[in-house]
Amino acid sequence: MARQLRSVGLEFVESAPLRLVFSAQVSASPQALYAALADDVAGWPGWFTAVTAARAVDDGAGREIRLKGGTVFTETVLAREPDTRYAYRVDQTNAPGLRALLEEWRITPAGSGARVRWTFVADGPAPLRLALRLGRPGLGRAFRDAMRNLDRRLARSPGL
Repeated sequence: MARQLRSVGLEFVESAPLRLVFSAQVSASPQALYAALADDVAGWPGWFTAVTAARAVDDGAGREIRLKGGTVFTETVLAREPDTRYAYRVDQTNAPGLRALLEEWRITPAGSGARVRWTFVADGPAPLRLALRLGRPGLGRAFRDAMRNLDRRLARSPGL
């Protein structure tokens, strides 16, 4: 059963009780990376293995995401800054305990490629925040694998 989460804005990136930040260097350009993140939402399962289905809704103003294990997120896109920033908040989920969740992707040029920083911020009861902190290594591994997969995908098909 989906539950409504607290509606948070971009300031939550700095004020959330739980903040996990991951970064990676990729050979893809900032433009290609941004296009894969923000414009090709349906392509996420092809490179982020935790994602089993993804689709843009409301003409790109929202997303519906399904993860392995059955977790579902209905999201609102909060920032679409071409080639630099993509952020969204989760409005509804079947994941227990969450009160608020927001993810921000920042892209900066780095040499001939890009640096991407994924910030995962959440609120929930203390046991949930502890579990997410303990799960940080797994989230980091999933992020690094996803960036490697996406970089390979973009190198094979630059027009994505």
